[in-house]
Amino acid sequence: MTIITVTGVTGFVGKNLKAYLQDAYKIKGVSRNKSKENRTYEELEKQGLGRTFAFIHLAGKAHDLKKTSNPEEYFEINTELTKRVFNQFLKSDSEVFIYMSSVKACADKVEGMLTESTQENPKTIYGKSKLLAEAYILSKEIPSNKRVYILRPCMIHGPNNKGNLNILYNLVSKGIPYPLGIYSNRRSFVSIQNLCFVIKELLKNRNIPNGVYNVSDDESLSTNNLVKHIANAIGKKETILKLPKSLVKVIASIGNILPLPLNSERLQKLTENYEVSNYKIKTAIEKELPMSTQEGIAYTIKSFM
Repeated sequence: MTIITVTGVTGFVGKNLKAYLQDAYKIKGVSRNKSKENRTYEELEKQGLGRTFAFIHLAGKAHDLKKTSNPEEYFEINTELTKRVFNQFLKSDSEVFIYMSSVKACADKVEGMLTESTQENPKTIYGKSKLLAEAYILSKEIPSNKRVYILRPCMIHGPNNKGNLNILYNLVSKGIPYPLGIYSNRRSFVSIQNLCFVIKELLKNRNIPNGVYNVSDDESLSTNNLVKHIANAIGKKETILKLPKSLVKVIASIGNILPLPLNSERLQKLTENYEVSNYKIKTAIEKELPMSTQEGIAYTIKSFM
């Protein structure tokens, strides 16, 4: 069976990707801690990739909403570790390298639609560390027998993933009104099923050009619509309040100090516009995504039950 090496295989995306691919490929994991199934990064550098068809680099330090992380950790993990594993790929006989970056490597705020031609200008340490890793990969000459892809997914959701969807689910399931109805926004998401589908197509299709690709579902949603989809998925009636923005901002400012469900950063996440185009990747794979935006949201929400 064809072998694929995956870093970050024990994380949310890694676990789902392993389950998605394991019928077609043998998955070998790489992680910080040695186990019967996974090698460490030190072992990878000493032993090389070996007989591996593809190398998928998922490992990274996620954006820290609590802002307690040392900034150097982002560059050490997201930038320097990526350089190390990519160098291993270039020295190996492996054919495909897929790097899981983020739309945040391009922009923290979006005017209009985010595309691959949008000028990169990340403001956070997280985004900058991801962009530096991308720049290193793109600076290298890629042998003609190898293929290299940088994926920039937007907000990924799926079973067992904790985040804003889980917070909204808790509100709706408990009958608590959603208080931010006065805000009008559009935001892109990507279901873990669609992300895994894209990765599998990149592995199979040798005609897909090297490069950077955004990954998102086909439709964007307002948070108000998202609340309605969650309610439909669990058979509840949604209640959406339109509190004055001035009051909402006061509550969020208090949440910056006290452990409230709403703080300034979460308010921004729930109400900002962040639409991402998937036109380039869909054109490249020449296929439709298997799951609609609404189906993906429903699948994730039902897993919380």
